[in-house]
Amino acid sequence: MTLRDTGIEAPSEAHILIVGLGLIGGSLAAGLRANGFDGRITACDPNPAEIKRGITMGLIDHGDTRLAALAGQATLIVLAVPVLAMREVFNQLAKVLPDAALEGREPRVVITDVGSTKAAVRDCAQAAFGHLPAGLVLGHPIAGSEKSGVAAADPQLYLNHKVILTPGEQTAPAAVARVRALWRGCGAEVLEMEVERHDQVLARTSHLPHLLAFSLVDTLARQDERLEIFRYAAGGFRDFTRIAGSDPVMWRDIFSANRDAVLTALDDFESGLARLRQAVEAGDGDAMLSIFDRASHARRYFDSLLNQTSYQAEYQMLEQGNLIFRAAPGGRVAGRIRVPGDKSISHRAIMLGALAEGVTEVTGFLEGEDSLATLQAFREMGVAIEGPNLGRVRVHGVGMHGLKAPSGPLYVGNAGTAMRLFAGLLAGQRFATELTGDASLTKRPMNRVADPLRLMGAQIDTAEGGRPPLKIQGGQALRGISYDMPMASAQVKSCLLLAGLYAEGETRVREPAPTRDHTERMLQGFGYEVGREGDTCWIRGGGKLTAAPIDVPTDISSATFFLVAAAITPGSNLTLEHVGINPTRIGVINILKLMGADLRLTNEQEVGGEPVADLHIRYAPLKGIDIPLDQVPLAIDEFPALFIAAACATGTTRLRGAEELRVKESDRIQAMADGLATLGVEHTVLEDGIDIVGAGERETAFGGGRIDSLSDHRIAMSFVVAALRASDEIVIDDCANVATSFPGFIELARTVGLRVSQEEEGQGA
Repeated sequence: MTLRDTGIEAPSEAHILIVGLGLIGGSLAAGLRANGFDGRITACDPNPAEIKRGITMGLIDHGDTRLAALAGQATLIVLAVPVLAMREVFNQLAKVLPDAALEGREPRVVITDVGSTKAAVRDCAQAAFGHLPAGLVLGHPIAGSEKSGVAAADPQLYLNHKVILTPGEQTAPAAVARVRALWRGCGAEVLEMEVERHDQVLARTSHLPHLLAFSLVDTLARQDERLEIFRYAAGGFRDFTRIAGSDPVMWRDIFSANRDAVLTALDDFESGLARLRQAVEAGDGDAMLSIFDRASHARRYFDSLLNQTSYQAEYQMLEQGNLIFRAAPGGRVAGRIRVPGDKSISHRAIMLGALAEGVTEVTGFLEGEDSLATLQAFREMGVAIEGPNLGRVRVHGVGMHGLKAPSGPLYVGNAGTAMRLFAGLLAGQRFATELTGDASLTKRPMNRVADPLRLMGAQIDTAEGGRPPLKIQGGQALRGISYDMPMASAQVKSCLLLAGLYAEGETRVREPAPTRDHTERMLQGFGYEVGREGDTCWIRGGGKLTAAPIDVPTDISSATFFLVAAAITPGSNLTLEHVGINPTRIGVINILKLMGADLRLTNEQEVGGEPVADLHIRYAPLKGIDIPLDQVPLAIDEFPALFIAAACATGTTRLRGAEELRVKESDRIQAMADGLATLGVEHTVLEDGIDIVGAGERETAFGGGRIDSLSDHRIAMSFVVAALRASDEIVIDDCANVATSFPGFIELARTVGLRVSQEEEGQGA
């Protein structure tokens, strides 16, 4: 397969000049040619033989050893020379190129580079031009090989690899777009970072491993037993030390240019190595388990983030593709299934287990990305956690004051629950922390927890508009407060209760309407007294948590999609096993019953302090209702699916008092309204709710169309369900975040009869 076969679009540059025709520069030319680039490519290199070889291979049209002879005709110049050679190249370019060529909103000439460090290259450009030109876009392709020279040029070297661009404030957006097009023309993913952040990250992820590999191989090569060492080296040794075969001159230059960041990374590594040596020397099995467990799962966790499109990696480094759901019309729902574990309870089980004394055994843990983010955050704070393995997790609690400062920001992905609960838990710690998340989470309001925490004495800084990241200063003396919540929010209530664990005196929270009480129930399960009277709950600081087993029920929010699917589809008959029916979560059950759903609860029992039951539902005609106000907070996460049920009912369903829906992963009222409009459903949007006119007994309630889920997992899954009563295919964009709360949704949906598939954009027919 050639790059052209992949549908990658070649850049439209008239003349590309590559300065330095080695592996990197040669592979850039090869990738462009393989993708059909028909513009002019020239090269400057001090070695005439390399230029001749490049022409013979068909990679370049012309070349010269003199930069001045080529630079004047180029529209885009790529500097592929060693970092320490950049200063001289920039000096030559500054003499040849007129200032006007590199300035303006659309510079005539754009300059980019491939250097592995960016601050040093930026400083060279600054010194040569006297300023940073608008047409300068510094870049770094994360690709390479132990081979060198243009003869090793590989047209697929950049295919599906990342290229990081580091534009400055002065950089013209048009220039960035042209460099982005250049690398996309070779099949690369193009990301953006700040210069300093790039050098810090690469010092740790690329430069340090090379330094360690060089050092290890050199150390072993100087030992008397070196022949036996290398003869019997296993695969792990070969994999790690492979990079020690890289170009020594290039890496000397990189370490010199990025010295400060490399030394900082090396200091951090030496500190970690010292801790591990101490644990091994002392035979401290718990300490070794904590280190090995944290490393093992960090590797798997970040691999999963990088290999899936549901999250962007830390600070949005990972470019997110469009995952599409295609839901064919028709079908019916039947069978007996068990949906994944409850996300809210999974988060809380890990949090309280980490703060408890002893080992907490968790079963039924949701292995979705939000919950995994919480696991990883506690590992980064020194908690040893075994698993997850088929929903089983063992948390080795460190006690109320045993958490350790993480080495960097805690990344919680898309988990608003995790961020808000973490804010309360971390406000009472002795160390400072920063909480960040993916692009979706960083748009969500956090002052609703930050403001009352500040009243308790916490020091918390937010980004503009009270949004993440949250920067929490440690070592603050918290005091208990009495707080009347302005909105019904279990996340706010839980945040303050967790902060209350560390506060002097009593923390009291009054809620305007009942919300889920998982935190209160679980605190009591861990032996911590929580008071409750009417609409107020309270807690007194200074106690301790004792490890206890937790059996996580299946998530009623996840079950809701299948409840609605069966409720709206003639001939359906479905049983959902072991569903959590906490009284503060059963709004969806109550509402569906009021609408006329044939829904029964069987096998009711209590597991780990939480009530559970099997839910049996069969099709029955639904009727529109005025949703009772007291049920709204009990079904706040389930309304997107309930809107689908309303569209299939006879008459009008009216929702009021649901302002909270506008500050979820998306504005769910507007997002659902837009989707309903696309599918031809009559409705009226209000500030705090919506009126939906149902289709009644008509065979179809929805047309077909294309829906933007706005990266909101519940929006995406709701419109998959709508296809059961649709006249045509429903295509749903931006569905990757479904994995945050419901891994395996598509497979389970197909199992019970839905006609749905998923694909990356561009994969379909």
